[in-house]
Order: sequence, then structure tokens, then C-alpha cells
Amino acid sequence: MILKKYIGIDIGGTAVKAGLVDENGEVLSRCETEIDRSAMKETVMETVTRSIREICDTNGTDIGSLAGIGVAAPGAINTREGKVAKLGGNVPNWSGTKVCEILDGEFGLPVSLANDGNCVALAEAWIGAARGHADVLCVVLGTGVGGGIISRGKLIEGAMGYAGEIGHVMVHAGGRKCSCGGRGCFEKYAATSALVKEGMALRDNWYTGRHIFGDANAGDEEALGLVDRWTDEVAYGIASLTHIFNPEVILIGGGVSAQEELVIKPVGRKIKELIIPDFAEKLVIKRAELGNDAGMVGAVRHLILEKE
Repeated sequence: MILKKYIGIDIGGTAVKAGLVDENGEVLSRCETEIDRSAMKETVMETVTRSIREICDTNGTDIGSLAGIGVAAPGAINTREGKVAKLGGNVPNWSGTKVCEILDGEFGLPVSLANDGNCVALAEAWIGAARGHADVLCVVLGTGVGGGIISRGKLIEGAMGYAGEIGHVMVHAGGRKCSCGGRGCFEKYAATSALVKEGMALRDNWYTGRHIFGDANAGDEEALGLVDRWTDEVAYGIASLTHIFNPEVILIGGGVSAQEELVIKPVGRKIKELIIPDFAEKLVIKRAELGNDAGMVGAVRHLILEKE
């Protein structure tokens, strides 16, 4: 039996990741292309189309033989119209881009577009850490906070596809100003960038999460205190979401999820202490496992589900 093959695209702030993915979610080949953020000699979508052609050429794959293209992208995504909304995220000249229309015109293949956090949730529920579970809350901690919610096996997308903007749940009344225009958003306190900002106010050499966690793992009391306060913020936000969605599994993704002892275990413990006991019963909290492949795989899953 010949398996259908798709192209999965994951657009980030600095690079486009492309993967040749089969219908079972296996990534057969992958490549990464940097986005030109200086002279803008090439638009983001030109980088995307070039990446698609390159990965097909590298693998000797006829583009016309593909079953479709799934795209994961940052920002608010209008999945119904296949375009980026006004809140385009940290990608240059991205707001309003008609992604599906452009790729359909270029390749004549089925195309779907979804938020990158939603795609991570789909991928993890399909072949990752939440496989076999129908109710999943996925939280990705990075420069911002993203993620997605799966309820009864279905991704919650909302009326236009904007649902799942976990980072913009407001957790502090009148709090820090956010790039979305609001104040007190979850990501202003729980993103890795928020941890680093707090760290830089304490020590000049704490300008990355790696430096902070390195000192914390070495037993530095100030670093441990900083991380403890930050995981409080992470846990409070996720606890609130848990009371809304009642998941079976909570997944924590992003680079910091590698910190099992300093992040995953304490956040899990704090969440269970904060939530109503009934919500904690049988609740599993663990790290996401697909890493850099999650966006590409989830984008393909979104396309497959859209076609069903």
C-alpha cells in the first residue's frame, strides 16, 4: 500500500521549516530555511514556496503527486478563509497574508492553514505524548505562550479559527502591557522571555533561559527562587484553563520543557494544588515530545481532518 504524502510547513519568526510527511504522521524528510528579516529581498511566502520546491527536489518527489500542503503559522489565523488576521505575530509583513490562496495558485493542491500552537496540540494528540486521549490542553512556552485545546477529540477553533490564544488569557488585572494591546496577558508572565526579563533585572549574565536554568541546576539559590516564582505564574494560568476545559492530559512544550525537575514536575505539582480536587483526579501533566517536528506534523493533521 502506497501511503499518501503531504508537505507540512511551520512558519516561525526567523525560519520556515518544511517536512515531507506521510499520512501516518511520519516525517520522511525535513529542511529549514531562514527568513530574510533585513532587506526583505524575499517575502515569507516566497520563502515558503521555495522551501516546498527544494524539499520535493531533494527527495525526487513530484509536487503533483502530493495529497496537499498543511501550514502552521504564528498569530491569529482565520482558518475559515485561509489567511492571517491583523494580529500576525512575530513575522515580518505577515498580517493579512492570504496563505491558502497563494499556495493553491502556485501548486494547485489542497491547502490548510492553522495557528502553530493548535498544530502542536493536534500533532501531540495524533502521534505524540497525548496519543489516545480525547481531551488535551497543550501549552507551549517560548518567546510568547501558545498552545491549543482538544475537546472530545476535536480541536477547538471557534467561529473563525482564532480560538486557542492561550497566551492572551488575562491573568493580572491592569498588568503588564502586551503586544496584543491588552494588559495582564498570561504570556507577559509565563513566557520564557518573561523569565529572562526578570532574570536580567537581577543579573546581567541571565540573558537567556539556558543561563538561568544552568545556575538553578547548579543549586544557585537566587536562580532557584526566580524559577520558582516563574513556575507559580505558569501554574496559575494553566490551573485557570484546567477549570474551563477539564482536560485528561496537560502537555507543556517549548525549549524549557526539557527541564523536568525545574519546570515539569513543579508546575504539575502546583497545578494540582491549585485546582478543585475533582479536576485533578486522573489528570496527567507531562512534557510534549515531538519537538521541532510538531508544527509540521500538526499542520498535516489539520489538513487531513479538514478534508474528512
